[in-house]
Amino acid sequence: MINGLKSLSTLISQKVNSTKRGGRCVTCLSPHASFGLCQGCRDDLPAIRWACHTCALPLPFASPGLQCGECQVAKPPFSRALIPWRYQFPVDGMIGRYKYNGHRKFVRPLLAGFSEFVEQQLAADQRPDALIPAPMHWSRRWQRGFNQALDIAEFVGSQLDIPVAGDVVRRRRRVTAQRKLNRAERLVNLAGVFEVCGPVPARVAIVDDVVTTGATAKLLADALRDAGARDIQVWALARTPG
Repeated sequence: MINGLKSLSTLISQKVNSTKRGGRCVTCLSPHASFGLCQGCRDDLPAIRWACHTCALPLPFASPGLQCGECQVAKPPFSRALIPWRYQFPVDGMIGRYKYNGHRKFVRPLLAGFSEFVEQQLAADQRPDALIPAPMHWSRRWQRGFNQALDIAEFVGSQLDIPVAGDVVRRRRRVTAQRKLNRAERLVNLAGVFEVCGPVPARVAIVDDVVTTGATAKLLADALRDAGARDIQVWALARTPG
């Protein structure tokens, strides 16, 4: 996924050099941390070395343009996914403590590296016209206090100078938490849940925290394509191994 690019630990190091130094590492509590991570924990972040060219599913080997079996059988409604890390230790814990406990300090180091990763992956390619965070039902957002996808989109958008269209899509109803369901159940759970509420730019990137089966991304991309989007990407912090 990042062959030929700087390592993610290097990208994060460069990013944090221009930001606040000091404090303890959020994962091992080392006093020698820079913007939340010591160098050792930064090196331990589980980068996706090789992945499906389309959905970013981690693969055991590299090959230009290689697709996973699922993407070969049924082409996804999005053109590609940009995802730097596997959803494994310590990334899973960092995202979880932010997402379910509201501790933003755990996700800040990931956001710094994520924005640099996306910028390098885009390179000379045309950037999206807007970032669209995966919507959260109003009741769940009220309960949690924030939408993590919106937080991520706003940070990356500010770094890459891409506007965030946070109100373009909404959830019609509250659904069972996706993490409790298998692939087939997720698709049924989300059927008809997304509603496009405004004009959709031609080029967009869906932003979320974690991609698991890809059900949310696919159904959201379907809704955006039906509303007029021509090129749709998926950006997320982490991807489950399979």
